[in-house]
Amino acid sequence: MKTLLKAQRLQNVRYEVRGKLAEEADKLEAEGEKILKLNIGNPASFGFSAPNEVLDYMKSRIDFSQGYSEAYGIRAAREAILNYSSGKGISGIELNDIYTGNGASELIQISLDALLNSGDEILIPSPDYPLWTAAATMAGGKVVHYICDEQLDWFPDLKDIEDKITARTKAIVIINPNNPTGAIYPRSILEGIVNIARKHNLIIFSDEIYDRLLLDEDEHISIASLAPDLLCITLNGLSKSHMLCGFRIGWMVISGAKKEASDYIAGIDMITDMRLCSNVPGQAVIPAALSGKFRAEEYFTPDGRVNAQRETVYTMLNSIPGVSAVKPKAAFYIFPKLDKKKFNISDDNRFALDLLREKKIFIVPGSGFNWHEPDHFRIVYLPDPETLADGMNRLADFLDGYRQ
Repeated sequence: MKTLLKAQRLQNVRYEVRGKLAEEADKLEAEGEKILKLNIGNPASFGFSAPNEVLDYMKSRIDFSQGYSEAYGIRAAREAILNYSSGKGISGIELNDIYTGNGASELIQISLDALLNSGDEILIPSPDYPLWTAAATMAGGKVVHYICDEQLDWFPDLKDIEDKITARTKAIVIINPNNPTGAIYPRSILEGIVNIARKHNLIIFSDEIYDRLLLDEDEHISIASLAPDLLCITLNGLSKSHMLCGFRIGWMVISGAKKEASDYIAGIDMITDMRLCSNVPGQAVIPAALSGKFRAEEYFTPDGRVNAQRETVYTMLNSIPGVSAVKPKAAFYIFPKLDKKKFNISDDNRFALDLLREKKIFIVPGSGFNWHEPDHFRIVYLPDPETLADGMNRLADFLDGYRQ
């Protein structure tokens, strides 16, 4: 049989959160090693559970969830999303502006597939959540990464954004709260992005999956609430806030200049119809989840578990010679920096592999988030403080004398 090759459009697609390092971790586990997996934000793996009332409600709806729903999603779920989004200040939205998905990930791919032609440019942050770069590349677009500034709490560099806009630029992506840095963007930064998008007639994509997972007193502002005249696509879901990753519950809200984007929206509708619908049992829990107290609140209070885990990892990382980290304000990720001169690191994938093999700690290197230097990595701080402290001690021991 003739050798079969993968599609050319996949040649430059990467997703290192699950990739070659994960394969090595699986191999080590098969050999009997215990791996501390700090690579993926999967709360259920670390003892977090969904609210009982949400699980009970889904069970009560199973008998009514056996058939396809409308392609957009069931009405009750979309009404709950509409009310939630309106409460965030997103104006001018109607029921048909709401789409449910098998996680926000599916809707990211759908919205980019419907938009991008070969060579169209889209601005995506660096570091990013790598699905955005992968999905845009698979859709045929050209990804242009703008810099988030570590010296300014990882906020987007507005000048860098403006400097990278060309006649081919169609859209700008923001991830707020941010993965992998844990940053929350203030109103001034969001207004700056809106002004740039307005000046250059850009679509704004806003990934807000962590908007309910705030660790301090910061306010989360949905950028669509500041741009009622611009086409904005806001993505969200229950995977993290309600510890329901496996249920694959996401949604997308289209707001702003919908009339001018009617043909693009028709493209989204076409792909949405072809997919038939998102999983109906998952959709069924949305009204119950959005009408009740957010499960995550108890974990994110000043004396809550996630806050304690953040303090542990942040303090211990910054005590390791040659390591520094900006304190995250949301979600459960931190993006520490390695002193390149001290460790002589030229290949961050090799660094991650060395750490995995020697200390059995699985992290994702910064290049996996499209960071431009081999000097960062992401840690998921979902394990309990004792486990995290043990991991940070092992990391410190590993870095003591490590050089490439």
